[in-house]
Amino acid sequence: MGAMERENASFPNTFVLLGFSEFPWLERPLFAVVLVSYLLTLMGNSSIILLSLVDPRIQTPMYFFLDNLSLLDLGLTCTIVPQLLINLWGAQKTIAAWGCITQVFVFCWTTSTESALLAVMAIDRYVAICRPLRYTVIVRPSVCVQMAVASWSSNLANALLQATLTLHLPLCEHHTLDHFFCEIPVLISLACGDTSANRLSITLVSIPLGIVSPLLVIISYIFIARAVLKLPSAEGRHKALSTCSSHLLVVTLYFGPGIYLYLQPSSKSSQAKFMSFFYCVITPVLNPLIYTLRNKDVKMAWKRILQCQGGAKSLKARRSLPVSRATASTQQ
Repeated sequence: MGAMERENASFPNTFVLLGFSEFPWLERPLFAVVLVSYLLTLMGNSSIILLSLVDPRIQTPMYFFLDNLSLLDLGLTCTIVPQLLINLWGAQKTIAAWGCITQVFVFCWTTSTESALLAVMAIDRYVAICRPLRYTVIVRPSVCVQMAVASWSSNLANALLQATLTLHLPLCEHHTLDHFFCEIPVLISLACGDTSANRLSITLVSIPLGIVSPLLVIISYIFIARAVLKLPSAEGRHKALSTCSSHLLVVTLYFGPGIYLYLQPSSKSSQAKFMSFFYCVITPVLNPLIYTLRNKDVKMAWKRILQCQGGAKSLKARRSLPVSRATASTQQ
């Protein structure tokens, strides 16, 4: 690069996010969809976390990992969606440099951690179905905490590395991103210098995220399917499959768009942008709905809480009734 190019290669103060500006007629309807999805995501994932805290009957390893997934969905949504709402509503579609790097960091951290946790949850389901007598011994609370900490901390290191490498990208000329949030491949496409370190880090991360985690899930469910087919009764097979159906559906929603987007050559097509929209906006709101609507334990926990609240209100009304009668007799 020449002297002027080197001078312009610093990280800019702001970026322009084109988002869905090529479809101006779609921005206001998308704003409504994103806003509703955002509110549902906040309520759904927060309710799952609160539910597991107040009801000891669902404080099991599966719901412990589900709480972690809810935290990840909340982190991803709260990082990307508010800026998306601002850009969809207003004419100025900019994001500050610190906001852009924050999106890169949180997106890398949450998505890679979620990939690891989904694999851990598949192993948990394998032990529950294939080794039921030893489940409480193998999947102890301390083991669950260790696996969760390992997933969060190891992928935190990866997110810090990716954000640092992105911050040192030699960006030149325009600072316009053909996306609705700051993503590493889109930022790399703006670089005018050597990006081999960034591309190498993405490739190395894609191996565990795009191959190892899905492979662990597939292997776990192969063993689960073999164990379920050996069960003598149809009721037992149905009960075993029902414990895995929610997780299997969430895995499909997660790895499907992820494999399509990140193991394929980078593309600026509107199709890839809408796939990212589904992955970042729609999937976080679907996860709590899947676990709530398809899980009997969660529905029973909600019923117990609602019944307790109803009982508390009726008890309070009965206690206040004698007071009201005494007041009425005094007035007479």
